[in-house]
Amino acid sequence: MSKTRVNDFTIKVGNVNGTGSASANALLMKIIFRMGVPVVGKNIFPSNIQGLPTWYEIRVTEKGYRGRSGDIDIMIAMNPDSYKRDLEELSPGGILLYDETWPRPHFLTRSDITVIGVPLARMCNSAFKVARSRILMKNVAYVGAVAALLGLDLDILHTLLREIFAAKPKLIDLNLQAVALGYDYVKEHYPNASTFKVEARDLTKDKVMIDGNTAAGLGCVYGGATFGAWYPITPSTSLMDAFVKYCKDLRIHPETGKHKYCIIQAEDELAAAGMIIGAAWDGARCFTPTSGPGISLMSEFIGFAYYAEIPMVLFNIQRTGPSTGMPTRTQQCDIQLCATASHGDTMHILLFPADPGECFDMAVNALDLAERFQTPVFVLSDIDIGMNDWMVDELQWDDSYIPDRGKVLSSEDLKSVDKFHRYLDVDGDHIPYRTIPGTDPKGAYFTRGSGHNKFGGYTEDGAEYKEVVDRLKAKWKASADKLPAPIVRRAKQATKSGIISLGSCDGAVIEARDRLGADGVYLNYMRVRGFPFAQEVEDFIAEHDQVFVIEQNRDAQLLGLLLSETNTPREKLIPLLHYSGEPLDYKFVRGALSEALNLRKSA
Repeated sequence: MSKTRVNDFTIKVGNVNGTGSASANALLMKIIFRMGVPVVGKNIFPSNIQGLPTWYEIRVTEKGYRGRSGDIDIMIAMNPDSYKRDLEELSPGGILLYDETWPRPHFLTRSDITVIGVPLARMCNSAFKVARSRILMKNVAYVGAVAALLGLDLDILHTLLREIFAAKPKLIDLNLQAVALGYDYVKEHYPNASTFKVEARDLTKDKVMIDGNTAAGLGCVYGGATFGAWYPITPSTSLMDAFVKYCKDLRIHPETGKHKYCIIQAEDELAAAGMIIGAAWDGARCFTPTSGPGISLMSEFIGFAYYAEIPMVLFNIQRTGPSTGMPTRTQQCDIQLCATASHGDTMHILLFPADPGECFDMAVNALDLAERFQTPVFVLSDIDIGMNDWMVDELQWDDSYIPDRGKVLSSEDLKSVDKFHRYLDVDGDHIPYRTIPGTDPKGAYFTRGSGHNKFGGYTEDGAEYKEVVDRLKAKWKASADKLPAPIVRRAKQATKSGIISLGSCDGAVIEARDRLGADGVYLNYMRVRGFPFAQEVEDFIAEHDQVFVIEQNRDAQLLGLLLSETNTPREKLIPLLHYSGEPLDYKFVRGALSEALNLRKSA
């Protein structure tokens, strides 16, 4: 008899896109979360509307790890077209649960797993009259079946269904009936089939389940954004959807009922970029969400905002490229694109959130930084962070927060100024003063995307041009100390080996490092959170003989920036790259680190 594994396993659901399985999978994850057990969800879905295979992973992890495990312990196989792949992915000792309404081909068997057949479609066809209800309820029925296998709390499941369908009470009974079909069948036919169990804990107190796009949209509201423009693109549209939702809740004048915000769907990404530049020039806090192809289309306006020194916040929810790539797969492949977006010499501020909690915080940071430094600021999330549900600490907010509007001259300020020059560095901090249109005639100026000197006048003089662009570079470098600081985790024992990573790699890197440490392999770990890099980044590299740079792209883009922007010898940095489009798992990281360490030892 195999040993029971409690609160430490991964469930994967294989289904067909467009059948409503996402709601059932989210329901399953929420039950476990409400039982007080940490859980992480990863959705792997196609870019078409319906008909292709889709998968959803739920990792139950009492230790609170946030990356994928690389193992599949329970496979819920609902799509006959993917049975073969689903069976192959299942770890030895695992459980395959499938709809036995349709028999499996005999060759799809394994002796090292437990197979559980539940006639889900047949039961639902008998119980429900409407064809669409039969499809949807079949998904809810497998939630009931899994609840029986894992010992999930039925009271919590029933409560969740009542909450979800509070506005549609007729659906509550249908869903409860579907849950009972799957639950009762497994209890009767497979009462002791599972060695995987969920036991209630108290580990999710003060935690929330939220996706990064929702958190970022909420952060924009709290950070004072009143204008947003965008063109819909996967996977960033839900960020603007969240902004719309929270604006309707929080940006309505209590007395007049009028909107205190403006949101425009532009005809394309270039137009969206132009709209937020215009709004920012006029004094509004604003942003645009997009993905890699959108950044490409916006690049001319990004260069204009950089050179004309207009605040601009862009959320890039990265997906695989190049070209259309795989629109619903995740990568970190736009790092260098965003660092130097536009033609000519440009360098931009980048922020790298690792989870939805940081998406909320960095949305506010980005709005402040863009106005403080009068420049484009990019928040580089990705599909894994943006569209998956993560367990994070409850979002915190300081009611004493005051937006950093930067160096803006009021009408009163202008009275003490002999003559206002828009691009003149008066204070020696590389940042000129700006004015808001309509403040005072004395503060009027001509906004130039063409060659201009420090006084704002047109020029084609090389020395005058060079003076301006050198100041822009110095201003960009000066921003490093104002960005979120890198986070460093030190090993228990001294080591000359280190890791540098960023963003959504963090969960898998932390777990791989923990497990290597348990085996006596020690590594220090730095997660960078901003670009330009703080001095701590170069110092971290200098104190190690070898630094493994872990990122999710083919071309080692973070490593490239480390080489170009620090005095690091190339041989010190070792790239460990993952770019399949699926979220990173700790097994890949652990294996890559182990192999690289052994190779360097043998060399």
